[in-house]
Amino acid sequence: MTVEAGRALVNLRDFEQAAGARLDPVYFDYFASGAQDEITVAANESAFRRRPLIPRVLRGCPSPRLETTVLGTPASMPVMIAPTAFHRLACADGELATGRAAAAADITMIAAMLSTVTIEKIASTGAKLWFQLYIQPDLAFTKSLVRRAEEAGCRALVVTVDSPALGRNERGDRNNFHDLPPGISCANMRGDGNVRQVVLSPEISWWHLDWLRETTALPILLKGVLHADDARIAVERGADGLIVSNHGGRQLDTTPATLDRLPVIADAVAGRVPLLLDGGVRRGTDVAKALALGAQAVGIGRPVLWGLAVAGEAGVAGVLEVLRAELVNALTLLGVASPAELTRDQAQP
Repeated sequence: MTVEAGRALVNLRDFEQAAGARLDPVYFDYFASGAQDEITVAANESAFRRRPLIPRVLRGCPSPRLETTVLGTPASMPVMIAPTAFHRLACADGELATGRAAAAADITMIAAMLSTVTIEKIASTGAKLWFQLYIQPDLAFTKSLVRRAEEAGCRALVVTVDSPALGRNERGDRNNFHDLPPGISCANMRGDGNVRQVVLSPEISWWHLDWLRETTALPILLKGVLHADDARIAVERGADGLIVSNHGGRQLDTTPATLDRLPVIADAVAGRVPLLLDGGVRRGTDVAKALALGAQAVGIGRPVLWGLAVAGEAGVAGVLEVLRAELVNALTLLGVASPAELTRDQAQP
């Protein structure tokens, strides 16, 4: 159990509150905020609160086991560390601390392209890694990033597809936070003594997925799919998995909650590729709801940053321990012995 200032942190809200007391307010706003009115940020979490869980009884189940495998990557539970940028704003060790906690917990870390530690150094932690990618108009540079991810031992590529432009972050504008502080940079973007700027382009298209499919043998997941037609096209064009995501509410505000879109995407995909979900997961019961509605695993982003801010690697470990214990408790009370036994009718609106 993580203790901060003599007080036990017993849930993820406690970690958020403790992180808010420790972080520079500008950095806290950067991590916590979303686009414009932050309607989608709130919707992600409220969707979980609105949807009830329906237990089964007298099932005679053993204690739940959480182990799972997604696209060939085994994990101790169906929770992944979602890609988030700039971990060194929360903790001096940054993504190294996150990677060590992921390795100790035996879960997958999706390393962000805009991390403050290189993918090679994150790999040195022993974490099971997937690499998140924004396809750049400079395809030669994009290919070089893919090769680095492959050589670092990443087991999949997660292509963010919901960012043809940057969402308007009004908290960042009010704080005039537009540049990283001295000594912190996007480490994967360094080269020849310079740091490249990430280019978000509306010209990125399905053709680029075809190109990427020809460029690498790694499994490719598309992150940011909310429309059923896009899900069907993605599968037809060779995507190996989809992540139902609205970028944590940081891109287009007023998009629907990811949990509300998950059943629609699951129906469109019809089991042809695995689905993941991120956005608003704060409880073990949230994980159970997403699994019941068709996700094979969930990603958590901001709670990892809160853990980092509170206690570095130990703080991330504490966040993961809380979710693990809550998920075991939820599955026990739902009358199932594993996540795979959950059914959609146990998470009906």
